Amino acid sequence: MWRSVFGKVKNVRRISVRGKWMSSGGTSVMSFGDGSEGALGIPTSSVGIGVDIYEPTPIPALPSTVVSVAAGHYHSLAVTSNGHLWAWGRNNEAQLGRGPTSRESWNEPKRVVGLEHVNVCGAFASGVVSAALGDDGSVWVWGKSKRGQLGLGKHVTEAIKPTKVEALSGENIAKVSFGWGHALARTMDGKLFGWGYSADGRIGKMGNEIETSPLDSTVGNNSQHSNSDLELAEKRVLEGMEKENNMPIIWEPCLVEELHGVQVVDIACGLDHSLILCRDGTLLSCGSNVYGQLGRGRLDLGIFPVDMKFSPVSIAAGLGHSLSICQLDGLSDVSLGITNIASWGWNQSSQLGRPGPGDGPALIDGLAGENPVIVSGGRAHSLALTSKGELWVWGSGKNGRLGLGSSVDEVEPYYLDSLEGFQILQAVSGFDHNLVLVAG
Repeated sequence: MWRSVFGKVKNVRRISVRGKWMSSGGTSVMSFGDGSEGALGIPTSSVGIGVDIYEPTPIPALPSTVVSVAAGHYHSLAVTSNGHLWAWGRNNEAQLGRGPTSRESWNEPKRVVGLEHVNVCGAFASGVVSAALGDDGSVWVWGKSKRGQLGLGKHVTEAIKPTKVEALSGENIAKVSFGWGHALARTMDGKLFGWGYSADGRIGKMGNEIETSPLDSTVGNNSQHSNSDLELAEKRVLEGMEKENNMPIIWEPCLVEELHGVQVVDIACGLDHSLILCRDGTLLSCGSNVYGQLGRGRLDLGIFPVDMKFSPVSIAAGLGHSLSICQLDGLSDVSLGITNIASWGWNQSSQLGRPGPGDGPALIDGLAGENPVIVSGGRAHSLALTSKGELWVWGSGKNGRLGLGSSVDEVEPYYLDSLEGFQILQAVSGFDHNLVLVAG
């Protein structure tokens, strides 16, 4: 059941939390979802690597001093109050910062080696690369990426240990966001840098012209494709594979010139698209629009405004969908002073949390009156944390990625009441797994 903004009756499905406990003081991290790559951090003796977790479950190996968490596509990171960084999950590309390891040990959280001299205050990750943000604004990266995502210079595709991104030296970096092959970084004073795979203008116009990716980025959204369309898309993918040795790559971070003089306050990268929120409230998008994830009628390649009639305050991106927390002041007396989430893009698994077309932003009715303050998107699911400290989930339930004790999809936001009684500080999604930071 759902109530209107005048009063909501929450769903009451009860799920126990396996081994529910809280540390005496400090914090703890819980995880749930796909365990195939070890990103859940649950001991092998408890569940075995590769086992999915369907309910929020504490990660016992982490210290009680974690202050923030980050989720890559298949691995996880945690920052502690004393500036240490811990990592666990997939390590085929050395993204854990601990050297080569056996797959059986991927799910063991361990401190990243090589950052002992860095006071880490933030962490970010993609599928193949991890990054740490120092309290001096420096950025350190490690992993493997043939698409230039490391940002360490021409043809540098591997960094086994954390390495400083010298091209950003002197810049006070506040946030980094990674897609599959591209990256954006925002400075404290609002400048925007981009690097990596640059097709479709996903990091702005780098060079004289924008090169398109093998997939047509200017047509198609959530509509059904004909067989001829699919054959054409397959042909483009095959052609793109042949061009792998001549990909459009920006090997080091460069200023996004289109935004010269514009202050950027938030960034979010999906698989192959980007969202950029400006201080004046304008939300911009660029990159692939195969699923309508750019949220605009203008289909030109490049950085252009999202067709947004709300007031965005923060943004997030899943694989092919986009999310924005919006301030609703002034829309009506009932809505005064509250927020909701606008969603658009790929909606095959209900990751937008609402019905209807996904090629333009629309509010999620199921979150009306809940006042979300944090939003995150995965491969085909989404989650939101409200000002009351309640976690809501929706989209694909496969592998337990919604934490509701089943594999059932949820077409509308569903209250995760198994975390009731916990003080939730942060919640983030990887591709198919989730991390929740709770107070002790």
